[in-house]
Amino acid sequence: MGVEEVRQFLSHLAVDGKVSASTQNQALCALLFLYRDVLQVGLPFVEGLERAKRPARVPVVFTRDEVGHLLARLTGTHGLIAGLPYGSGLRLMEALRLRVKDLDFGYMEVTVRDGKGEKDRRTIMPGPLVAPLQRHLEKVRLLHEIDLRDGHGKVYLPYALERKYPSAAREWAWQYAFPSSKLSVDPRSGVTRRHHASPDSVQQEVRRAIREAGITKRGGCHTLRHSFATHLLEDGYDLRTIQELWRRGWDSNPRWSSDHSGFRVPLAPFA
Repeated sequence: MGVEEVRQFLSHLAVDGKVSASTQNQALCALLFLYRDVLQVGLPFVEGLERAKRPARVPVVFTRDEVGHLLARLTGTHGLIAGLPYGSGLRLMEALRLRVKDLDFGYMEVTVRDGKGEKDRRTIMPGPLVAPLQRHLEKVRLLHEIDLRDGHGKVYLPYALERKYPSAAREWAWQYAFPSSKLSVDPRSGVTRRHHASPDSVQQEVRRAIREAGITKRGGCHTLRHSFATHLLEDGYDLRTIQELWRRGWDSNPRWSSDHSGFRVPLAPFA
């Protein structure tokens, strides 16, 4: 089968199968992988493809009470991770990939490295999370010292940083703020190291908390990020300020770097 059969199949999914745009796109990517990496046959550009329409959906937003009930049912590391999308506007993977050096308790800021679009940004650190985060990092540091004593303790470094700074992988500042509970072998290098916590476990805990809180809305960690922006808008912050903070952080507007102490996000369960 060639381009014509691929085009007919993908169009059939959209027209007859009524699949979503993401499902059709996933099928296309699977076929491209099959031809390129398995069959090792070049597949030309597929023209005349009937695309599935992407629906325009409004984001799900939790009320303040719903957020309070949800976060109150999350404890430990999962509670801290879930608190960052609502308190700082972070995406789930941005929170999981935080390093110790990215948490600035002096300036009450969180630095996101390689966010969406491979851009760095700084955002607020919610006051109610400061003390729990500091206690959490004390436990993580003890875990790191144990790993070093056992001959491990090297964390993954992006790009060529490990070659440029050979000792940085063992330094405390570069460790993940939310490390995994287990050591694992990195398939790329064969080094036994501690990766960051799994996003699946966090999502599972958040869904469990949603059910236990009796929330009927369908949501997850990203819903907390939408709630972060919505509740700031309800508090009277202008839309442009929230958009800048939500997408690019403090760096895009110099005036925020010296005057954001009054930018408050309620996190009642952590107060």
